[in-house]
Amino acid sequence: MKPIKLVIADDHELFRNGLKELLKKYDDVDVVNLVEDGEEFMNYIDINQDIDIVLLDITMPNMDGFEVLDKIKSVNPRIKPIIISMHDEGNYIAKCAKKGAYSYLLKNTDQEELIKVVRIVNEGRKYFSHSISEKMINYMSENPVSDNILSNKETEVLELISKGHTTKKIAEMLYVSARTIETHRANVLKKLKAKNTAELIKKAVKLKLIT
Repeated sequence: MKPIKLVIADDHELFRNGLKELLKKYDDVDVVNLVEDGEEFMNYIDINQDIDIVLLDITMPNMDGFEVLDKIKSVNPRIKPIIISMHDEGNYIAKCAKKGAYSYLLKNTDQEELIKVVRIVNEGRKYFSHSISEKMINYMSENPVSDNILSNKETEVLELISKGHTTKKIAEMLYVSARTIETHRANVLKKLKAKNTAELIKKAVKLKLIT
């Protein structure tokens, strides 16, 4: 049986390398590449088609995990994405599931769970643990999971604004310039026809763009 060819897409070098070292213990897994953002991953699979699974972070510079999920099917539908993220909120899980993720793991997942999920997903089966499924179902029972007028990056910036983070802090968290965040903020204000941050948050909550 040929090994599972796997790519790790995460913007934290220590985490990428740690995952690779962990998976090297298993003879049926071959980590063929490490990439630091979605754009690099998409460029890689455009040339290298023989990939089975990607371990995919959500929050990455240049192209985030949501955008990768949107694009991956048109480039190589045989690749099965497994999200591995620090976000445990139901809206993140539901959105990833809707966009075609085969599984959703948290970054504190132990190695036995990780390799189990990799093997299950490689067989073409989806796997969501009880706790992850519960978070997703609880969210979906109260909020319709639908695409909105905001881009993935705009939605992410909006959520961080709603949590009270400054432009400088958001820029640091997303590894982009403050000017980029200001541009996203201006676009969100325009799209939601809001005059200021308070009005923006109020409209976003009403439209269920944030929780």
